[in-house]
Amino acid sequence: MREALETDLRAVLNGALNMLATVERMLPVAADVLLHENVERLDEVRAMDREVDAQEAQIEAECLRIIALHQPVARDLRMVALILKSLSDIERMGDYVVHVAKDGAELAQAPALKRYVNLARMLERLGEMSQNLRTAIAERDVARAEATTQMDDEVDDLYEQIQRELVTYMLEDPRNISKALMLMRVGRSLERVGDHMENVSERVRYWVTGQREA
Repeated sequence: MREALETDLRAVLNGALNMLATVERMLPVAADVLLHENVERLDEVRAMDREVDAQEAQIEAECLRIIALHQPVARDLRMVALILKSLSDIERMGDYVVHVAKDGAELAQAPALKRYVNLARMLERLGEMSQNLRTAIAERDVARAEATTQMDDEVDDLYEQIQRELVTYMLEDPRNISKALMLMRVGRSLERVGDHMENVSERVRYWVTGQREA
């Protein structure tokens, strides 16, 4: 019975890690749409997001089956809870990445307001956060999970810089307002991706140790 439970737990954990990896693969494609105006890749991002949605439904059903069949306790139950609570965070990450790609495709229809240096850095940092988070979960590494949370501070700082820069552009020329607002929305979408990753990383300590705070 224990062996069957461990097999099922490994399966749902790997499923959640694969779901996060799918979102991670979406990031450079969305970046290609936004930064390089490769609008044709928008459909690729949307297809991967549908994959994320399907993964969410499958993993959720499997977690509920594990609870009903095995009635896990202690750390096993905490793992199932971590996965169940994190599925919606990961699914929302995918949605926000699609928003970035859609806005990038729209922005590509006119000359760029500015070089998207900070947006590019946000995308790069989110990819690093995702890799770090997947490793933290796979290795039950609390310290690495906490490092992921700290990495989100840079994402937040970059978002604030973007806002300040775009307000300056809008004040200088009202014709910039529409495009600047859309770029703010892109920045906000990326900032929310980071927030959802932080949500997941903050649950790792409780899963591994049973303690909610350091």
